Amino acid sequence: MSVLSGKKILLGISGGIAAYKTAHLVRLFIKAGAQVQVVMSPASLHFVTPLTLATLSKNPVYSTFYNEEDENGVWNNHVELGLWADLMIIAPATANTLSKMANGNCDNLLIATYLSAKCPVYFAPAMDLDMYKHPSTIDSFQKLSSFGNIIIPAENGELASGLTGEGRMAEPSTIVSFIESDVLGKLPLKGKKIMVTAGPTYEAIDPVRFIGNHSSGKMGFDIALQASKMGAEVTLISGPTHFQLENSQINLVKVQSAKEMYDACHRYYKDMDVVIAAAAVADYRPKNVALQKIKKTETTLSITLEKTEDILASLGEQKQNQFLIGFALETENEIENAKLKIQKKNLDLIVLNSLNDKGAGFGQPTNKVTFIDRDFTVEPMDLKSKEAVAFDIINKIIKHYEA
Repeated sequence: MSVLSGKKILLGISGGIAAYKTAHLVRLFIKAGAQVQVVMSPASLHFVTPLTLATLSKNPVYSTFYNEEDENGVWNNHVELGLWADLMIIAPATANTLSKMANGNCDNLLIATYLSAKCPVYFAPAMDLDMYKHPSTIDSFQKLSSFGNIIIPAENGELASGLTGEGRMAEPSTIVSFIESDVLGKLPLKGKKIMVTAGPTYEAIDPVRFIGNHSSGKMGFDIALQASKMGAEVTLISGPTHFQLENSQINLVKVQSAKEMYDACHRYYKDMDVVIAAAAVADYRPKNVALQKIKKTETTLSITLEKTEDILASLGEQKQNQFLIGFALETENEIENAKLKIQKKNLDLIVLNSLNDKGAGFGQPTNKVTFIDRDFTVEPMDLKSKEAVAFDIINKIIKHYEA
């Protein structure tokens, strides 16, 4: 999955011949999983039609502040467009448009939207080679760079004038790759390896029956997705769950039992920077597993249980430089029990859930957690969606590495 998946991309098109390439550029952004909104300068309408771009982006295309043919005069709000975007890309960026951007010459909707944008702005210059090297163009590049805007360098090649040289707009695939690489390189967990455990474990009684719990695995999956979005290389070790990963960059390891999860965790642990143990691992399993289905012959059935491997404690014992996060689900003496778990299992942070809190626990779309660190600092959080809780957990990791 592309790092652009889920991103809101505002594509600004100015009036150069390279505008014909933007249809392909829109398709590539959509293929990467982004939402695309197109804003065109009036001159760009001569090179590519709004209908083409609206069809590909599945959004209306804007080029004027209002539709002169509409007697109601509906305003195309440049401020809302600028605030909507996660990223803005101006391609092609002609010498004229670059000069307007650099000097705040706001005479069309595209420039007004650019001046309203609060997101990172990329621009892909496109012009003839003498224009590209002209001091005024270089001055525009320098000014825009000082604003924090990011240039996608033009390429050498055949130009519309018939000359060959620098000034050709980067190809759409190059633009997408450039932005992906730039976004990924700036993510706070880039280069970090994170292991997440999720879901329940099933401990077999016989070939048909098992001992399990009500964990859905959603919390762990949300954490893994959020960690990946922040640039981490993620391994997700999951017990049985109906959730499917849409992010192919996450290494999903499927297991059934506590023993299988124990083995998988230790297989990857030594290479990890961070471990988040969100799985609800069974504490006990049947000591003897029947090879055939147990027949219903008696009114009662006794099953002898034995303890499963304590995965988190074993990881704590072997911890070197890993940042180790555990979960605790409690029903009484929550804070005290969580603090004991931090000490016994050598944790850096624990995420405490209480079944006494409405909206928390298994099978819920929400969670209410309390963070407790190894210094026993207690930080209760409000009831939130599990996606928001995952965001909070990943932010704890980011702050740990920023400290």
